[in-house]
Amino acid sequence: MSGIPADVDANAAPPMTIPLRHFVVALAFLVAGVAVGVVGGRAGYLAQVHLLLAGWVCLTIMGAVTQFVPVWCGVELHSQRLAATQLPLAAVGFAGLAAGFLTATPALLPVAGTFALIGVWILCYNIGRTLLAADPDVTAIHFGWALVFFALVTVAGIGLALDHAVGVLPLLGVGRQGLLLTHGTLAVFGAVLTTVAGALAQLAPMFTQADTGKVEAAVQRAETVLYPLGVLALAGGRLVGSAALARFGAVLVAAGIGVVAALLARQLVSARVEWSPMLTRYSVAAVSLIFWAGLTVTRWWQDPLSYSGLLGHPSTVLLVGGVGFVVLGTLYHVVPFIVWVHRYSDRLGFEDVPMVDDLYDHRIAALDAAALTLAYGLLVSKQWLETPDGTPLFAGALVLLGALLFAGNLVAVLVEHSPQSLPTLLTGREPTAAEDS
Repeated sequence: MSGIPADVDANAAPPMTIPLRHFVVALAFLVAGVAVGVVGGRAGYLAQVHLLLAGWVCLTIMGAVTQFVPVWCGVELHSQRLAATQLPLAAVGFAGLAAGFLTATPALLPVAGTFALIGVWILCYNIGRTLLAADPDVTAIHFGWALVFFALVTVAGIGLALDHAVGVLPLLGVGRQGLLLTHGTLAVFGAVLTTVAGALAQLAPMFTQADTGKVEAAVQRAETVLYPLGVLALAGGRLVGSAALARFGAVLVAAGIGVVAALLARQLVSARVEWSPMLTRYSVAAVSLIFWAGLTVTRWWQDPLSYSGLLGHPSTVLLVGGVGFVVLGTLYHVVPFIVWVHRYSDRLGFEDVPMVDDLYDHRIAALDAAALTLAYGLLVSKQWLETPDGTPLFAGALVLLGALLFAGNLVAVLVEHSPQSLPTLLTGREPTAAEDS
């Protein structure tokens, strides 16, 4: 258990069923999203985006912050009942959005969007109330901003869903492309990457055991202030069509992501612990985000308002290499860690027990890393090099293989080591009102 500081209070965590249920459902979205991408191609693009970014990434974030905000901040979760309620609402909403896009059923989108909005807003209220009782450190501030972005992105999403169904945006005087750009900006750079930056501020030093110097700490504090401001400026500029405002925000966003990646890279280089699947995947993310920031700042400076530049250039490097590998690496520790705490922590010192990294199969972890990294390289090379026509299909098959190996490895942890069965984790009794805070 090296790498876990003494002031982290695992006893403050909610019942293990709550975060683990989020992670299992999120893994199902991961596999479904990759499968839709392989089978559906461009026709399934919007469905795949919502399955992967909303379903896999955002449900993972929802489970992770519900677990670790109380642990890191040493405060009680505001409401276990609300935490248990957010998942089914958000999951139904995200799945419904994907189904609406996949089946070309616009009328389904506002209904599904409403479910998603309610589920996400429950998270925002519950974690927001929890953070109010915590000290405002770097991670807590990032998470607070992420909640703001989660709330805003669902509002923008509902507007787009209504426009798909009944065409309301012209009546409101809002341009569809501007709102679409704002929705994507708030989702990826706001909700997702603000959470990633906050989590890495805790996880990277914790699991590398690298020291954070005064210069790094000062740069990190500056990023904490400037990055959220950049997201708001970029999103607002894109909404109203102001290139100057969007350009100002774009520079801050690219610089902020570059700073987060550089700090992560520095801590990985200075790591004083044995290398793990988590750190291996973080290294891919660090290199990818530095590379993306360097290329994107020039592209955005020239044109921050184009749809093709929504996620910078190349977007594959940001989404797959940056976001994807951070989530993959984090889950390779978070899921076994939660199971270990509830199954083995009270036996430590009394009998031989496995450590956190002993709970999953390292051979499978190596295989999924190889498959996903090779697929990532093929997808990126397709944007610059002459590659065979079958390259995207082959890369998609590798991604599907890697996703199945990854999901299977983590589910096996639950099946073999969890004190509760997998069906109980998914359908077990929720906290009663008397148990709620």
